[in-house]
Amino acid sequence: MDYKFHRRNLPHIYGELGIYFLTYHLANSIPLVILQKLKSEQSDPTTNPKSKRVFQKYDNLLDSGEFGIKYLSDPKIAEVVKKTIHFTDGKDYKLICYCIMPNHVHLVFELLEGNKGISKIMQSMKRISARESNTLLKRDGKFWQDESFDRLVRNNKELELIIRYVLLNSVKAGLVKKWNQWKNTYCHPDYICVM
Repeated sequence: MDYKFHRRNLPHIYGELGIYFLTYHLANSIPLVILQKLKSEQSDPTTNPKSKRVFQKYDNLLDSGEFGIKYLSDPKIAEVVKKTIHFTDGKDYKLICYCIMPNHVHLVFELLEGNKGISKIMQSMKRISARESNTLLKRDGKFWQDESFDRLVRNNKELELIIRYVLLNSVKAGLVKKWNQWKNTYCHPDYICVM
């Protein structure tokens, strides 16, 4: 299979098929100054252990909820995001799991034959959910951060670790005691055994 590499602020490796772990967050959830500092520490996360620590810092900042308005805490907004995630399930990808946190989303899916590509999938999901959320919130302006973190999942062991990471995100952040108590978490029945 051919993979394409490109870089915006983050490195991206896209294939026509494969399982991907994505994280996207609200536009106001991490100040630009901090994002730029993290970017300066970032290199290729597939080859550099330091980059994994940078992602951990990034994720800890999101989980802290220290910055920005937590629009995804509103049940109506979380439902909009769920709807856009599930809409593409079975069309462009097989949905494996997700966790919608107060200011960010972790998502894992497997691309299906004939998909329109991760960039277009994410653009569509973010555009539709931003438009509907802004309407519900009676606001204008940027809703999501432009770029998402994405990682091609290399093997089944890594997939298991990522699923656990996603499903336990609400527990790690201190929002619930058990992953399945968080109403904005989903796991496809084929993968529940990982927990």
